[in-house]
Formats: sequence, C-alpha cells, structure tokens
Amino acid sequence: MTHLRQLMLEELRRRNYSAGTIRAYIGAVNHFSRHFHRSPDQLGLEHIRQYQAAMFTQWKLTPNTVAQQLSALRFFFTQVLKREWSTAATPYPRRGSSLPLVLSQEEVARLIDAAASPFYRILLMTLYATGARRAELARLRISDIDSRRMIVHIQGGKGRKDRDVMLSPRLLEELRAYWRGLRRKPTDWLFPGNRYHTASRPISAGLVWIACQTAAERAGLAHKNIHPHTLRHCFATHLLEAGADLRTIQILLGHHSLDVTSVYLHLSRKHLSATASPLDALTISAQGEQQHSS
Repeated sequence: MTHLRQLMLEELRRRNYSAGTIRAYIGAVNHFSRHFHRSPDQLGLEHIRQYQAAMFTQWKLTPNTVAQQLSALRFFFTQVLKREWSTAATPYPRRGSSLPLVLSQEEVARLIDAAASPFYRILLMTLYATGARRAELARLRISDIDSRRMIVHIQGGKGRKDRDVMLSPRLLEELRAYWRGLRRKPTDWLFPGNRYHTASRPISAGLVWIACQTAAERAGLAHKNIHPHTLRHCFATHLLEAGADLRTIQILLGHHSLDVTSVYLHLSRKHLSATASPLDALTISAQGEQQHSS
C-alpha cells in the first residue's frame, strides 16, 4: 500500500465513512492516477478538468457518477494533500431528475418466479419484502431476523444508520424453508458466500445484482434494465399504493429527508389516477358534434 493510499484511508476512517464509500473513493483516485500514468499528488487542476471531460465524452458516465468521482477527488486534494479546491473551475455537473423504474406487482411476481435458483429466489423475495439496498441485504445476519417481533433489523445502512423494517409472514415462511434445505446451517450471516453458501463471509453485493439480471432475462423483462434497486423502488411505490403514508415509507427506506421519498408520489398509480386533469372540468362540445354543426 502506497503512502498516499494509507493517508487517504486513515482520513476516511477518521471521519467514519462507510466501507462502500471508502472503496469507491480509493478506487476513484486510483483510476484518476492510472489515467494519467502519474502519482495523484503530481496532478493538478488542469488534469482534473481533462479527467472530468473524459468521464462524459470517453466513458459516457452519467452526471451522478461523475459527481461521485469528483467528490472523491475533492476529498483527496483537500483532506489528504491539503490543497485548495476550486468549485468554479471544476463545477459539479447537473444531475438528472428522471423517475426510477417501477414494476407492477404482477411483474415482480414474474421476476421472482423466474429466479435461476432457490437461493436467488430468496434473495429477490427479501429485497422486495424489506426494501433493503443490495449491500444491506448481503450483510444481513441471522440475528437480524426477529421472528418474535416480526421485524428485520437492517444495520449499518447508508450513512451507517440502523433501521427496522417489517418481517413479512410470507418471507418468514420462505426463509424457514430455505433454512431447512441447507445441508450446513450458517452461524452468522443469513446469506453466506461461496458456492455452497457456507463461508464465514457474506455474499457479495455483486451476486445480488446477478440474481436480478438473470431473473429479468428469464422472465422476459431484460429490456426494462432491472437491478436490485428496482425492487426497492417497487417496495416503496406498492406500499404507497396500498395506503401507507410517506413518513412511514421514509423511515422504512432510511431516507434522511422526506423530499427524497416524495419521488414515489410521481410513481404511484393510485395518486395519479386520483388527480383529475383540468381538461375534465371544461364544458366543450364533443368532436362528433363539432363536425356535425360544420
């Protein structure tokens, strides 16, 4: 490990950044350095500007991804190298405001039924039943399933925040069936890694992605670009359509702001259909009547 990498790692840990953010920030600086074939402390403002342009033109990254990469570089230059950072010279790109994809409940059922294995099936069911992020799902422990209180404890979520979500009776039944089918019972992680799911480490978040991708292809939904976060969006939107209030959904998702959760109002069929178009209030002649009078 290089001296600069060690310094950045220490600064990130000192500020209690999550393991995922640490990996992303270290990876971003490493990629920046390799792009110019030079140590990052030998690079400056002009290199950052060139790199930012390359992210859009060469690698076709989204504005959100570019902003995340710039945040990592800004942390490195200001907190590790103790240099000034000019936001005016390296402005953050405008982020898109497109609405996330939401499947119908019938499509979610098709996706789960199309899982490539019983293990992938239980992963997809747990994602949809809890609204967990894929990294949160991967790191669930056996002790996080509280069947007495019918609660799932999600620990160390985004921003290192813990939260509780409901434990669906259907999910509990499926988890018990999954447990009974295991030759070797896990002792810590709910979903252990390796081929036989017996490792002392949890599955990777990437495996959760693969479970979604393969199920989408088998269900004939590959054209919809389904990923683990899609089931989180479905969880929230379907709860809203079933009558849950936004504040409850905010808590279940672990959002820091209600503004973030309010995007699901735009996705809910119930709320859209309950709002009448202003055209419906106009008194105008029908098209057929207008043609007859002419």
